[in-house]
Amino acid sequence: MNYNLEEKLKKIEEKNIKVGVIGMGYVGLPLALEFALKDIETLGFEVDASKCEMLNKGENYNQDLKSDDIKKAVNNKMLSSTTDFSRLKECDAIFICVPTPFTVNKDPDISYILQAARDVAANLQSGQVVILKSTTFPGTTEKYVKPILEENGMKAGEDFALAFSPERIDPGNKKWNTRNTPIVVGGVSESCTQYASAITKLAVDIIHEVNSPSIAEMEKLLENIFRSVNIALVNEMAKLCDRIGVNVWDVVDAAATKPFGFMPFYPGPGIGGHCILIDPYYLAWMAREKDFVTKFITLAAEINEDMPFYVRSMVIKEIAKQPITMKDAKVLMLGMAFKKDVDDLRHSPALKITELLFEDGINNVDYYDPYISKLNLNNERMRSLELLTEDVLKSYDVVVVATDHTVFDLELIAASSKVIVDTRNAFKGFTKRDNIILIGEGK
Repeated sequence: MNYNLEEKLKKIEEKNIKVGVIGMGYVGLPLALEFALKDIETLGFEVDASKCEMLNKGENYNQDLKSDDIKKAVNNKMLSSTTDFSRLKECDAIFICVPTPFTVNKDPDISYILQAARDVAANLQSGQVVILKSTTFPGTTEKYVKPILEENGMKAGEDFALAFSPERIDPGNKKWNTRNTPIVVGGVSESCTQYASAITKLAVDIIHEVNSPSIAEMEKLLENIFRSVNIALVNEMAKLCDRIGVNVWDVVDAAATKPFGFMPFYPGPGIGGHCILIDPYYLAWMAREKDFVTKFITLAAEINEDMPFYVRSMVIKEIAKQPITMKDAKVLMLGMAFKKDVDDLRHSPALKITELLFEDGINNVDYYDPYISKLNLNNERMRSLELLTEDVLKSYDVVVVATDHTVFDLELIAASSKVIVDTRNAFKGFTKRDNIILIGEGK
């Protein structure tokens, strides 16, 4: 090892370090803020100059974070942001928190990771620790990132440290946040793991160390594929229950009374967010390299991706019952975010449902979501309602509850809407349900 690990650990203990975070989005900004609030100088790196400008003014653009915390960190000169990646040289630790989407063919797109690695490589200093946090497939850290960082002659585990530590962010979760959610860390060597864990421990309370980056990469996929598979199971059950006339929501609630061997999952219009939708395809792509087909995992992903089509069919069925044509029908989407009480549109099933309705010739589709003020779909600006009233609701032929935000006035919606397609069981407990069509209710 060409740097003194004990000396590095002592600097970390004394908080005599500077942290760099590449990507100041849903993952990077909360992480950077945690370091800054611990009086550790933290520098965010962004390609979006507008985000840098907002953050450097102390303005918050993440609803899960407290605006006062952002202002405090910025005013104390513990948090700032820049588009100048040459300043990576200043940092003792560099966290890579960039997007990892997939292509139209469902293949992984790690171009953002590779670009971030090239930016780091161009400014890499001896003794730095580089920690990749972006969700990806096993082997990314060692097979893709490591060679880029070593192009200048320095070696991982000798001249600098390298590790993978997957993000665990749940937008809108009031209980679990960056600080109190346990994190997994796996380095390319034992010393790399130790170094990466020590620096991460300043921002995260509990660290679980594993023997390699690949283990950390795979466990992250397992977390999300576990959810994908179980959601797919209950989504398929919902379709079956609709066919045979049994309420799947009551079935799941009954099964949940079992104190062991069962965990309740509920159906919905599809899955959204970043990880649960994407991770099965990342693993399937990697498996194909080894001549292995992830049949079960891929099937679950396909079932979940089919749910917006199922909701589309429910809407069309309700339109067909009314004396209107498809082109004259008016549909209102309630909630466009991928989950309740957040402003996150990433892969939201509501977007796909709306797109499908447009494709079917239903041209009058509007939305109401207090968290989403502007929305473009297929390069067209959708009409957003500023307020829900009795008259407004009565003017629509079908109202679709795609996201069950708690701010919705369900009493008003239920009383004023002609027909409601409820994909979230938002009206659970309502006694008058004649105009409510619930997915999986078995009507």
